[in-house]
Amino acid sequence: MAMANNQTIWLQDFTLLGLTNNAKNELILFVFFLVVYVVTVLGNSLMVITITLSSTLHSPMYFFLRNLSILDVCYSTSTVPKLLLDFLSDVKSISFFECVAQLYSFISFGGIECLLLAAMAGDRYVAICMPLRYTEVMNWKMCMILATLCWIIGLLNSLAHTVFTFRLPFCRSRSLNHFFCDIPPLLALSCADTTINEVVVYTAGGSVIVVSFMLTILSYIFIVKSILEIRTTTGRQKAFSTCASHLVVVMLYYGTIVFTYLRPTSTYSLDQDRVVPILYGIITPMLNPIIYSLRNKEVHGALTKAILRKHRRH
Repeated sequence: MAMANNQTIWLQDFTLLGLTNNAKNELILFVFFLVVYVVTVLGNSLMVITITLSSTLHSPMYFFLRNLSILDVCYSTSTVPKLLLDFLSDVKSISFFECVAQLYSFISFGGIECLLLAAMAGDRYVAICMPLRYTEVMNWKMCMILATLCWIIGLLNSLAHTVFTFRLPFCRSRSLNHFFCDIPPLLALSCADTTINEVVVYTAGGSVIVVSFMLTILSYIFIVKSILEIRTTTGRQKAFSTCASHLVVVMLYYGTIVFTYLRPTSTYSLDQDRVVPILYGIITPMLNPIIYSLRNKEVHGALTKAILRKHRRH
């Protein structure tokens, strides 16, 4: 009987404290996140449809961009619909199993995005620094291997974090000082020793983040070096403009993730840190199609052709 009671307590719902308790602010935030989510889903879905239907965009670069767009829809969907629902609810609760699923999906998609950004940077490195060998190196088999590895490593990494997080007893409280189930606020609720969890975060999670970040930055260093060798000023400016926008997204994404996970738990301030995931988990998925795709002339051309083709049919 005691064991059954303990298991019942262990599987109790969590309460999400959210971003604010002010009803007026909740309405404003509801509208803001609804707009962001709609833009994210529409922008990324448009990219997936355009790349799939346009034969001119069937290249390795757009293969990775389509993966990124699919991933960003999933990434945003792991937290935003629940957040929007909570803005309209008096009781902001989440069941134990929903919390497990949310943590696993959020960490999975975050890790996959880190690795996918590194793969995309590698693709651009080969295209710019090794143009004569591009089709040989970045063939479809290589693209499939890289994308598959990104998904497998990301899913396994998240599985390790999820298992080690939910093996803990949550006996201090069931109120999460966050708007979704994440590792730092869950660790804060445990009355057990979380040293092993921190080791897993720093080793498994840190390896995914740091290695993919270093590969991404290294690729861009070689890309910039090649750009500097371009003789025409116009060509250099165009290349630098593209690289600069990509690097802004990369630095924003990796910087906020490192700030959230790769620092001592003693420095956590959950009241402030719960805002940081908005940048990498909600805002970045919205910006990616704008930065990586919608500013691209090839994508513009493919969209224009698709619209004209549909107009002629009518």
